[in-house]
Amino acid sequence: MKAATYVAYGSSEVVQIRDVPEPVPNDDEVLLRVRAAAINPLDWRMMRGSPSAFRLLYGGLRKPKARPGRDVAGEIEAVGKSVTAFKPGDAVFGACSGACAEYACAAESRLAHKPPGASFEQAAAVPVAGLTALQGLRDFGRVGRGDTVLINGAAGGVGTFAVQIAKSFGAEVTGVCSTRNLEFVRSIGADSTVDYLAQDFTKGERDYDVLFDCVVNHRLDEYRGILRPNGVCVIVGAPKHLSTVGLLKYLVVPKLLSRSDGQRFVTFITKMNERDLPAMADLMTSGEVTPVIDCVYPLSETARAIAYVEGGHARGKVIIVP
Repeated sequence: MKAATYVAYGSSEVVQIRDVPEPVPNDDEVLLRVRAAAINPLDWRMMRGSPSAFRLLYGGLRKPKARPGRDVAGEIEAVGKSVTAFKPGDAVFGACSGACAEYACAAESRLAHKPPGASFEQAAAVPVAGLTALQGLRDFGRVGRGDTVLINGAAGGVGTFAVQIAKSFGAEVTGVCSTRNLEFVRSIGADSTVDYLAQDFTKGERDYDVLFDCVVNHRLDEYRGILRPNGVCVIVGAPKHLSTVGLLKYLVVPKLLSRSDGQRFVTFITKMNERDLPAMADLMTSGEVTPVIDCVYPLSETARAIAYVEGGHARGKVIIVP
């Protein structure tokens, strides 16, 4: 089968389409015919091998062991003998390894049935970005009706989900984005917007219950002045140029800034689970969340797609179709 692979560390030229063996599912896995996959920042960070900690996590001194693609949507071709929730022919979405391919294997616990009204491309946009927004706002931001939420990076992959999910919780949402995206961010539900090219939102007069940071383009201590006394800053992005020391700082500084009697700063790792993928399916079915797709590339142009996401200006998600 055809699959996108990394042949070395470097720029997008190291992403090549190769013939690889079709995977065989384990007992708790299914074999998917991939209908769509999505690109995430992790894909270009693995490609670059930077920060160097990524080389330890994803293996190999010369190239990553993993292949591009974590988000997947497709049809089940075969199931392992322990699988009970799915059968061949089912349309599903979720997470796996090496989704930018014609076929992929995924654990039963990391999949959910695709909403009937959603396309495979829309479903593939959801897993990493959608669950990051859902878990960050619900579990760490504890967003509820009437809360004020500022989303930094509101036009991006996670940000577009965050705007819609925060609105579904009854929050008042302000989206930070570039000039060209102001109208777009309002169109997906933001009550107000801030143009970061014209205004530094950290110096504004408003304060917020939750600051949801998808891009981390300010020092975290600059957020204190716009967080309410018991507000929380949920950090889900990372600076583009990130060293291993910077990565450690990114993990440690939020704990140092948090106050036991007031403001909190948190980072977290998104978890694929059997509760939240169906929850996202329900939000799509109800119309409260509609995945935003910037563009769709064929599998043969996976390198171009990853380079585009690395550029940092994609509006919503970038999709791959075999």
